[in-house]
Amino acid sequence: MTTLTLTLAIMPETFAICGLDDGAAIPRWALRGSFVSVTRTAEELSIVCPLGDVPKGMQCSRGWRCLRVAGPLDLSLTGVLASLTAPLARTGISVFAISTFDTDYLLVQEKNLVEALGTLSAAGHHATSESPP
Repeated sequence: MTTLTLTLAIMPETFAICGLDDGAAIPRWALRGSFVSVTRTAEELSIVCPLGDVPKGMQCSRGWRCLRVAGPLDLSLTGVLASLTAPLARTGISVFAISTFDTDYLLVQEKNLVEALGTLSAAGHHATSESPP
């Protein structure tokens, strides 16, 4: 197995992961940010967006920071998420992963960001700060 060395950009915003009913319309507030993810399944509508865009009272998990894998990545590349999530799992840091056509994003709780960055660095990855949008 090839060991991957990835560069991660620490996105400046704090994010929320929201859960809505399966039939809910995609709300306007969910689409304001420069990074959003909307996923609909038969069971739910999940939205990841900047925390400041989420209305009070919305069911969500707040306080997530996002690490963007420098890309674009070839879709045939294997082991990208595994090379990031395995070391974090060994240290007990949970993640919320999002994949796009060009790259992958890894969200970790803000309270775990420093430990996650240390763990990923020890695994051979590099992190840089990303300028605000």
